[in-house]
Amino acid sequence: MQHRNVHDVMTQEVVTARPDTPFKEVVALFHRNDITAVPVVDDQDRPIGMVSEADLIRKEAVLPDPEGRTPGRRLPPADRARAEAETAGGLMTRPAIAARPGWSVPEAARQMDRHKVKRLPVVDEAGRLVGIVSRRDLLQVFLRNDAAIREEIAHDVFGQILWTSPEDVRVTVHDGVVTVTGRLQRRSLIPIAEQLCRAVDGVVAVHQALDWAEDDTEVDLEHPRAYQNGS
Repeated sequence: MQHRNVHDVMTQEVVTARPDTPFKEVVALFHRNDITAVPVVDDQDRPIGMVSEADLIRKEAVLPDPEGRTPGRRLPPADRARAEAETAGGLMTRPAIAARPGWSVPEAARQMDRHKVKRLPVVDEAGRLVGIVSRRDLLQVFLRNDAAIREEIAHDVFGQILWTSPEDVRVTVHDGVVTVTGRLQRRSLIPIAEQLCRAVDGVVAVHQALDWAEDDTEVDLEHPRAYQNGS
């Protein structure tokens, strides 16, 4: 089984800012490159923070109504200071939550969800920026076609890992949803098979109606030690 990792889906040509990049230049970077955030890097190209549209729009939010009818939004002192900042270093959210090129797609997704961010700068072992990965990039795995998913499950999961004859198991895939029917040799293999199918790139869900030839999950209550020893 082969899985795409962060390196496979990330953008390698990254637009960056420096801590002293002026506010208006950050806005211009967004406009010229059709992006919504940039990593802020130091002199060694190590990410030290991120500036997003949300960080920039805060400056507008604190301004009063042009006609004086409503005051600007009140912010805590730290956020107020960021809203009034003139450079990327003052505007940025820090620290920069980063990913590694070898991370799996689910690992990167968990990091984004844990920290409530939409993108992650990708760094090498020295902490230098080598790419950036977004939510949209991670969703690329779900563009994989049904035929490729079915082939991997039938050949790799059931054929090579579980050593199941093609005549014993039927796999169908529709819009990324996998349905598996048939019979496995042992009952204990069913949850393993289901988990392996879920791990295949592009799988949305797995439904199985598998039978078994041998129920190896039943414990012999009269001879429990014999069961534990596999005899």
